[in-house]
Amino acid sequence: MRKELLLFPFHLIVRPFAGFWDLKYESRGNGKIAGLIVLLVFIGLVVQNQYGGFIVNSANPEQFNSLVQLRNVLLPFFLWSVANWSLTTLMDGEGKFSEICIATAYAMLPLALILIPNTILSNWITREESAFYFFFNSVAFFWFLFLLFVGTMTVHQYTATKTLVTILLTLVGMGFLLFLGLLLFSLIQQMFSFVSTIYQEIVFRN
Repeated sequence: MRKELLLFPFHLIVRPFAGFWDLKYESRGNGKIAGLIVLLVFIGLVVQNQYGGFIVNSANPEQFNSLVQLRNVLLPFFLWSVANWSLTTLMDGEGKFSEICIATAYAMLPLALILIPNTILSNWITREESAFYFFFNSVAFFWFLFLLFVGTMTVHQYTATKTLVTILLTLVGMGFLLFLGLLLFSLIQQMFSFVSTIYQEIVFRN
């Protein structure tokens, strides 16, 4: 993998307008690196919940499930990408689905960079110093939101106002997709339950 592809995400997060422009029009985004960033965010969340200092970490290690954390990363990521692509297709957006996925993943880089160092820090701070831990987490989160905003605006070539409206509609679309998914899962579960009940009745009668 070329060095410039590895360094480009770091360029993007400090110069987002130029970076997302290059991602879209110079094809400098890379799907493998995007996947690596998402993986690093997942690992960072697992490490933070498992090894964060007791002062700032309320998670119970005995009840911790890494698959839940994986779901908490991948599900919002794909719901956002699908909902955003679906809406922007109807709103004259210029972004392709792959560009949306890569731009969203690159916007997550501040989270990937801060989670593990902040977890290490949490094991050395006092209760009075815990404000620094939450401050760094907040900086990473708002940096991610800003990058997501700029990425959405640049990839689809929207104005700032239209980008904000699109983001709000995307969040509504994510909720709708989640509702449809839960409804489908419930219907499938009921079908299996019905088939299982019929099968058991046939078996017992014979």
